[in-house]
Amino acid sequence: MLQQNEIKQRFGRIERNIEEAVNTCQADTKLPQKLKDCVTQWKQHAAKAKSIFESQNNKEILLCVDDLEKIGERAEVALRDVVGDDSEIRNFVHHAHTELSDLRKKLH
Repeated sequence: MLQQNEIKQRFGRIERNIEEAVNTCQADTKLPQKLKDCVTQWKQHAAKAKSIFESQNNKEILLCVDDLEKIGERAEVALRDVVGDDSEIRNFVHHAHTELSDLRKKLH
């Protein structure tokens, strides 16, 4: 099991990438609504996750990370509908999803 401090650090990076993805989606009117909705949902779940991470309840943390990773997976799928080189949004979504996947593996 990871130390609480490392979990918080990782989650901080995840939150920053999700926030940047949200900002990018808001600024780019060409991005599909499906992606925008997914990223918005991701941000909402991440905001709720803060209290779960603070609780230090390992079972709840694991469920939360699983949920966040599933949303990240949906965001990655939604990116397939993006036409053109929108590397900024791709990078933010990919980094957050990859970090969540790695965190989930280490928590199991």
